Amino acid sequence: MVKKEAPRTKEVVTREYTINLHKRIHKTKSFKCRAPHAVKEIRKFAQKVMGTADVRLDVKLNKAVWSKGVRNVPIRLRVVISRRRNDDEDAKEELYSFVTVAEDQNSKGKGTVVILDA
Repeated sequence: MVKKEAPRTKEVVTREYTINLHKRIHKTKSFKCRAPHAVKEIRKFAQKVMGTADVRLDVKLNKAVWSKGVRNVPIRLRVVISRRRNDDEDAKEELYSFVTVAEDQNSKGKGTVVILDA
């Protein structure tokens, strides 16, 4: 018999991704909706890759998205997404995702990188 392992979505992990915002907000009808739509797409991306419904965005990430204004959103953003344990006793889910902007925004030749916590 093969012993079943615990699902991978239950462990705490930190990964670094490059999100291509250009292709995700390409069909936005109005210029005035591009930055808010980009924030929603980042939230949706984190939800998909980490498998958590609760996604929290860092203030620095919001500043990076809005850095060039509401219309001129950066084409690519390098983000760090970490799945963390929820400390609230009355929380619906035991894990949440925290998204922040990476220090190094150069995405050439970099794929998904798993960051090992010390």
